[in-house]
Order: sequence, then structure tokens, then C-alpha cells
Amino acid sequence: MKEIARTIVELQVELDREIEFRRRALGVRVHDRLVEFERGIVIEQRKLKTSVRAFLARSSFGVIITAPVIYSMLLPLVLLDIWISVYQAICFRAYGIARVERRDYIAFDRGRLAYLNWVEALNCAYCAYANGVIAYAREIGSRTEQYWCPIKHALRISDPHQRYYEFLEFGDAEGYRTRLAAFRELLAADGDDIAAGTRAASPRPEAEEQTSP
Repeated sequence: MKEIARTIVELQVELDREIEFRRRALGVRVHDRLVEFERGIVIEQRKLKTSVRAFLARSSFGVIITAPVIYSMLLPLVLLDIWISVYQAICFRAYGIARVERRDYIAFDRGRLAYLNWVEALNCAYCAYANGVIAYAREIGSRTEQYWCPIKHALRISDPHQRYYEFLEFGDAEGYRTRLAAFRELLAADGDDIAAGTRAASPRPEAEEQTSP
């Protein structure tokens, strides 16, 4: 299972590399979180821009009347954003856990796309914030889980966070008592080093064989 988890991480890195290659092929450059386009790209994008009137005319009645319901989610999202930020500012400092960088999860870069009208750009900003806040909260939650309960579930759960695959097996009482401190110490690392450190906390197959009765 550990080898499979490592393979997943390696494939994710490869996927990110391929996405960057495709982005460069489209004339996009990202430097210090600033997005730049090659000369002429923005002009070509503007040719594909749809007016707001045409955009709304093509929208179904159901889409229009449900828009307020969708945007009503902003209230709980903003509350979650504020609350989870305060939580980690207080608790992570007390536990010695490296805090999650909010800007790594919430980005409003799609507004620079010249082929989007202001309604489409607003929708993109909403989606970026909504999914970014959820991902931000999930990362804070996963670090909290690693600190207090780095144990896999007996039941299958859908799409667990990345750190979950390195947690202790369900029922491994000895491992919990002997390695919990190691999992907690790794949380003092910064950023991406935490996930890599979590893998280091799990013993290699040889070590597991030596500790097995």
C-alpha cells in the first residue's frame, strides 16, 4: 500500500509537469504568482469573448433562477474561511504544527482571461473561492487528524486526503503507542515537507517484519 501511495504522488508530480507543458504551449507564463501571456494571445482571446447579453440569452431558465441559491453559499464559505483561519492560528501555534498557507489554495487568476465576460469571470471567481476554501479547510483538517488520530478507518472512505495513506493501520495498537509522537513531530515541518515527512514516519516493510510477533 505504501508503494502504491508513493506511486500516486509521483504520478501527480508528472501530471503537474504535463499541465505546465500544455500551459506553455498556449502561451501562458507564471512567475511569482503573476500570470503573463505572450504577445498577441490576449488579442486572440478577446475575439472569442461572448457578450453578457448573448451569454444570458443562451442560459436556461433553471440556470438563472438557481443562481441566487448557488451564490447564497458564500455566507457559510466566508464563515468557514474565517473560522478555520482563526482555529489554525490559535491551535496550530499551541500544538507546534506548521500553519497552512491560505494563498496556496485560493487563487483568483482566471479574471485575466480575456475571453471571459464579467459574468463568466464572476462565476470563475466564485468557484475558485468555494473550492479553494474547502481545500484549505481540508488541509487544516488533515494536519489536525495526523496530530490526534493518524489511524486508517476499517471502512472504505472515498477520496481521502493524501496524508491518510501513510496513517497507521486500523487495529495497530502498538504502532499507535510507539509512533504517534513521530507523526506529531513531522507536523512541525513547513509546507510540502509535511507530506513527505509523514511517509518517513511509516516503517518500511522490513521494519514491520522485525516488529511483528
